[in-house]
Amino acid sequence: MPKHYAMISIALPKGSLEAQTLQLFKEADLEVKRGDRDYNPVIHDHRIGKVKILRPQEIPKYVEMGYFDVGISGLDWVKETGARVREVSPLSYSKTGEGNVKIVVAVHRDEPIDDVRKIRPNSRVTTEYPELTKEYFGRLGIPVQLFHSFGASEAKVPDLMDVVVDLTETGTTLRRNGLKIIGQIMESYTVIIANRESFEDVAKRRAIEEIVTLLLGVIDARHQVLLSMNVPEDAMERVVSALPALKTPTVSRLHGVDYYSIQTVVQKGQVNTLIPSLKAAGAQDILEIPIAKIIR
Repeated sequence: MPKHYAMISIALPKGSLEAQTLQLFKEADLEVKRGDRDYNPVIHDHRIGKVKILRPQEIPKYVEMGYFDVGISGLDWVKETGARVREVSPLSYSKTGEGNVKIVVAVHRDEPIDDVRKIRPNSRVTTEYPELTKEYFGRLGIPVQLFHSFGASEAKVPDLMDVVVDLTETGTTLRRNGLKIIGQIMESYTVIIANRESFEDVAKRRAIEEIVTLLLGVIDARHQVLLSMNVPEDAMERVVSALPALKTPTVSRLHGVDYYSIQTVVQKGQVNTLIPSLKAAGAQDILEIPIAKIIR
């Protein structure tokens, strides 16, 4: 191991964020290898020593206490636990894919209210986020009875509870259970966190930042592709004009013919309309090439 590095320990989330997190590390060439005992995996990288896969609810406090230098969890659990950690970088994925999630307030659809301020005092509220919920209703000045939920919170309304505070991506599960959203506490996303002392250590910080660079490079690359094409000289201006104007393409002359090779990175969502436009402008031999990482 190079002398200027220190090995770091990492806590990765199990459960709903597990598959997306392990896929991200694999694409970053930091694949998490599991043996017979899944709770002691390894990453074969000289910067990474210990790896544990734990519940995301536990990770922020363990990172704060120094059991791990780095962790991946949801911002919701960082706020719920009150962990004093360094938020290094957001990661744009959730349990089912890309995008953020929300902690919302919901009631049964037959309740004659459409605003959280109209919730009756002393209503029974079930949630996996008791601290955030208590703080939220405290700010509103509405006294409520809090019941800590350990899952399936939406199924407890209206028979056992009056209100649910729950995490949702689209609200589909809540609506399927006969509930309607009447308020929002916060928006959450997956986040890389670090122990504050570890982040102030020069050698550990270097290792942390390099790992984060690789992970973010994968996420950036997921949204873009490399287009490569050959273009006859008389079509150059038309083809270049058809390309997105974000960055100047790489252009090189082909040997022995009046053709140029053009390469450029474009947003993946543009490709299906861009390629026909390029072909119509005179581009030939168009290749769409996946990108593993983009390091800026």
